[in-house]
Amino acid sequence: MQYHLNGFKPGNYQVPDKARKPYPNPPVADLPTNVDVLIVGTGPAGLTMARQMAEFEDIKTCIVDMAPGPLLFGRADGISCRTIEIMEAFNSSEMVVKETYQLKQNTFWEPDAQNPQNIKRTEKIADARAGLSEFTHGIVNQARLHELLIDGMRNSITQLEPHYSRELIDLSIDDALTQDLQAYPITAVFKRTDAAGNGKTETVKARYVVGCDGGRSRVRKSMGIELQGDSANKAWGVMDILLNTDFPDIRVKSFIQSKDHGAVMTIPREGGYLCRFYVELDLLDKDKRASDVKMTEKDLIAKAQKIFHPYTLDVKEVAWWSIYEVGQRIAERFDNRPVGSSEDIIPRGFVAGDACHTHSPKGGWGLNTSLPDTFNLGWKLASVLQGKSDPKLLHTYETERRKVAQQLIDADRELSKLVATRPDAGDDSKQAKVDTAKIEAFMKRQSGFVSGTAIEYFPSYICTGQQHQELASGFKIGQRFHSVEAQRTADGRIEHLGHLVKADGRWRLFIFGGEQSPIDTSSEIYKLIDFLAHDISSPVIKFTPKDADIDSVIDTYTVFQQQDLSIHELHPYLWPAKGKYGLRDYEKVYQSQPGNDVYDLRGVNRTDGCVVVVRPDQHIAAILPITAHLELAEFFNHFMIQQN
Repeated sequence: MQYHLNGFKPGNYQVPDKARKPYPNPPVADLPTNVDVLIVGTGPAGLTMARQMAEFEDIKTCIVDMAPGPLLFGRADGISCRTIEIMEAFNSSEMVVKETYQLKQNTFWEPDAQNPQNIKRTEKIADARAGLSEFTHGIVNQARLHELLIDGMRNSITQLEPHYSRELIDLSIDDALTQDLQAYPITAVFKRTDAAGNGKTETVKARYVVGCDGGRSRVRKSMGIELQGDSANKAWGVMDILLNTDFPDIRVKSFIQSKDHGAVMTIPREGGYLCRFYVELDLLDKDKRASDVKMTEKDLIAKAQKIFHPYTLDVKEVAWWSIYEVGQRIAERFDNRPVGSSEDIIPRGFVAGDACHTHSPKGGWGLNTSLPDTFNLGWKLASVLQGKSDPKLLHTYETERRKVAQQLIDADRELSKLVATRPDAGDDSKQAKVDTAKIEAFMKRQSGFVSGTAIEYFPSYICTGQQHQELASGFKIGQRFHSVEAQRTADGRIEHLGHLVKADGRWRLFIFGGEQSPIDTSSEIYKLIDFLAHDISSPVIKFTPKDADIDSVIDTYTVFQQQDLSIHELHPYLWPAKGKYGLRDYEKVYQSQPGNDVYDLRGVNRTDGCVVVVRPDQHIAAILPITAHLELAEFFNHFMIQQN
């Protein structure tokens, strides 16, 4: 798709440039007085949390922001493979794939050895993230991703809408009420910031609060949580521009080092014309912030023009620009519990996204770490609120996501030094030349982390069973379920198995059959399926409400090697009767494809098969033998609450 030819216009890219108009600020409606979940902030973390909560009609959610309306310009640009996988869980990946600019190559430029005042390309390589997912790392305006999440909220069962023009002026958590699950221990006071509101204050009582309100988070400060780490000492400028240039790699992600004028990183944007520039600026004095840097977009353009010599940059329009500082900080804790609290203490307040980890934007990690924060928290909070899981499940949010945030901080610190020509504070000597080969090596080494596909959670009671990893070596326990294609037995359709794991709060069991026929009632695979369907200790029977569909809590899919199976020959559990009419579901049985075989591609044991337990956030919780009925039951017994 191409757009922005005659100037940058925010909004729905499915609408032609001439007809596209920015959305008007929505009307201001009164805040509810009591909610189950209060979300502060409509960035990627806040909207992902709200999008997840919107799926549950029995949970009352409110999301609030200071802005007068949805984001329109700038900020994050990169959409990682993993983020698109998450958008697929929300049924929104098709639009993201269609609209993003896919990054396929990287180039590296350094001063020309023959004429150091000029830059010269040293290498052009394929992007290191290729092949890590069925999706490709892409570039799109953060505002467009926000819009897709808001559209999903609006079209959900709860028709959730954000509340804008509200400033959080006070938030308190009553410690005497936090251990009572029915209580509303959070009190939040907001001030209307729109003209019609005239400073009116509103009070919201909540069971849980999630602070997604950025690096200067008032939610975090109200809970007494400190940010720890390095203060900023380096400033960079960022701008989205429409330009004409003779630079040959303007539509390729490029790392450019000049001899005397610093560095630039360029990222082609969606639409075919727009491009983002990250321009290195000078060191910041102690106790200075980026807001103290007295520069305009014209200064950024002038500096970029010097760095690009001998190539020309004729900037026609600056769609958005900003100055930011490079600093890496992480919150000492991600919830309101004091450090060292026991597992008995139930957390009621959480922080996510920039509210608990701050860093530079050059690695494309901000949005792509913030969004998975609340994708991790959302299903857990819903499960506790619905009475399906023990509240101790909420403790795993900090354990899992703080580890990822620390990895992010460490990687960002390394990258920030690599892409800067003067990375060290106080370095007044001649600018040091950084070999761009080191940047290339870093990107290759960190490709799995950058793409989000190598993020892993373990060990805990919701991520265990590592002793059976060899049963499916390509499905890494703790990492997300790496999607692979299989053929649906009922109709021959080829589907990605990972796309079956939607963001609806359900657990998934992927059962891969071995050599034995699933039709044979004496086979181990048949015995497992019969156990799940009928045994009183089966997690499916134990944790599914009596009047609910059999797959409403734990959804089971099977993949078989046998190519001549008929659905009606299989155990009825694999084609269950559902809904008020008892209609049969024929979409739970798959078979491997010759030439594109899931068993080969993911190292699944052909002889014995296995069970892959997948969490609602698509991460693999355990791999177990088909014969491990009691171990499978015990896994869920550890944290789920019996419904029957």
